Amino acid sequence: MLINKDDATLLVVDVQEKLVPAVQDAVGMVARCRWLIAVAIDLGLPVVFSEQYPQGLGETLPLLSALAPQAAVVEKLHFSCMEGQCLPDSLMSRRQVIVCGMETHVCVLQTVMGLLQEGKQVFVVADAVSSRSLLDRDYGLQRMRDAGAVLVTREMVLFECLRVSGTPLFKQMSQRYLVGDQP
Repeated sequence: MLINKDDATLLVVDVQEKLVPAVQDAVGMVARCRWLIAVAIDLGLPVVFSEQYPQGLGETLPLLSALAPQAAVVEKLHFSCMEGQCLPDSLMSRRQVIVCGMETHVCVLQTVMGLLQEGKQVFVVADAVSSRSLLDRDYGLQRMRDAGAVLVTREMVLFECLRVSGTPLFKQMSQRYLVGDQP
């Protein structure tokens, strides 16, 4: 199964001001999420940001939310976006959900499990998720994969959405996201 850009949404889970400093490779994870959000915007994919208890943990990092000012921002107290019933119809009406964010073994995992139970095709961007410990990250990814989520990388998302080279869009995207130093 490949990602279909006309039927996919990017869900950015809980990349919030007070949580980010606690996770492994925070700077790199944020840079890779930023890259992925920019790709999604350029490809026309809807973007949704979730926030776990923003009154205490802060909002989504402004450098991410500024990339997608029209994106839905949903608040939750449940670790799972699905249990919190906060995901907008614009996301739920699409068959595929691409997921990045944190923490891999808590909010990302529980949200992914709920999306799978709803029959969604879920793609977890392995290089754009993080946890406080690498062990938790690795086991979170393994558990999601075992449950039926597809583990992908950012470049896999880009190339599956593009599908073909030799087009003006491919040239634009490859120059913007594949040339030079990338996060």
